[in-house]
Amino acid sequence: MRHPVQREENPVTTTRPAGERRVVANVLRGSIGNLVEWYDWYVYAAFSVYFANAFFPDGDATARLLSAAAVFAVGFLMRPIGGWALGRYADRFGRRAALTLSVTVMAAGSLLIAVTPSYHSIGLAAPVILLLARLLQGLSVGGEYATSATYLSEVASAGKRGFYSSFQYVTLVAGQLTALGVQIILQQFLTNSQMYSWGWRVPFAIGALGAIVVMLLRRGMDESESFRSESAGAQSKSSQGSLKVLLQYPRECLLVVGLTLGGTVAFYSYTTYMQKFMVNTSGISKPTAAWINFAALLVFVVLQPIAGALSDRIGRRKLLITFGVLGTLCTVPIMTVLGGTKNPFAAFALMLSALVIITGYTSINAIVKAELFPTRIRALGVGLPYALTVAIFGGTAEMIALALKKAGHESLYFWYVSACVLVSLVTYFFMRETSSESTIDAEAATLVKEPAPERIPAR
Repeated sequence: MRHPVQREENPVTTTRPAGERRVVANVLRGSIGNLVEWYDWYVYAAFSVYFANAFFPDGDATARLLSAAAVFAVGFLMRPIGGWALGRYADRFGRRAALTLSVTVMAAGSLLIAVTPSYHSIGLAAPVILLLARLLQGLSVGGEYATSATYLSEVASAGKRGFYSSFQYVTLVAGQLTALGVQIILQQFLTNSQMYSWGWRVPFAIGALGAIVVMLLRRGMDESESFRSESAGAQSKSSQGSLKVLLQYPRECLLVVGLTLGGTVAFYSYTTYMQKFMVNTSGISKPTAAWINFAALLVFVVLQPIAGALSDRIGRRKLLITFGVLGTLCTVPIMTVLGGTKNPFAAFALMLSALVIITGYTSINAIVKAELFPTRIRALGVGLPYALTVAIFGGTAEMIALALKKAGHESLYFWYVSACVLVSLVTYFFMRETSSESTIDAEAATLVKEPAPERIPAR
């Protein structure tokens, strides 16, 4: 008679996920933290039109925005370091521990921006401190994406991983919506001069406080069963989160780069840059542009779980190819027409059409990447190649757009976005269907058939 295996309790947590309700609870707790992290990240983009004056020397509006965008881009350079450091940490010590650490670093960055004096008060020290704070935020969000994508994918129920993992972008965009919502509220209660003077500091203070609250919440999250089982069966932690092991998966790493490239450029063009584009090119007022962004992104949030659930039924690859085809063909017409309209309803329709197109990527990109790698290297495999691609292409998107505008060739940027999406379309066309060959499901099936061996504690 075979006796049930007695496993040593994992020191990370003593609570095992049980049933769909537990899955939902873990997804919600993970998602709330993700929302606050991305709120802190996007507050910079949403309020740069107001604080650019405070940190940079006098100049025309485009020049100041370009300086702020340069710092925004430099923050992206830390994302690969965050993807490597926190991805490695998550693969070795647990997803929960890494998620808690990332939000702590984000709180420090937001607080630093909130309290830094202006350029007119402390000179060059102001933009230097702003840069330091943005580097901390980049480090944090680089690790947050990888670990959050891994965690949500691993705790999700089999057959529903597309649906549950889509909540990463639900909360990612909800963070951006919250940043815009705070901006709209402040615009209603503060004068324009107050917004430029001190009002922009308020959202950063809110973000720092929210991150501290999330840090406490995340300490009570369950660890994923995939990580628990991997840690219980591992002879040594040296293979978990190892860059040497990751290099054994060159094809998977290149796939992450290829499927991310067009998606990240399109996402930052259609979301964070779109508001500045409507103000700086279309001539729409700042408050109206904020409302357009808010309304379009609200619909965008609702679309994520719908598309994620659809991918569970028809596969991930079909959605990615749909985004690739429409993104390649429609970006130039959408941006060209939007640049020539001042009608807020037309601007909303154009922005929403772009967001509907990119939903084919945003709703499922996290689960597609997670399904490529085994548990011992999953967070690092998702995080490092993704963060490198985002740093090079996503982080520089707004800066390239503003530089081309300043040079008088803004329309070239539209073609640049289309070209990036085309590169990803080629990747989608040749990649395998990850939902039918998922490493997560394969490992879960193995665990059911062959429970992990008993670990006898040393005496």
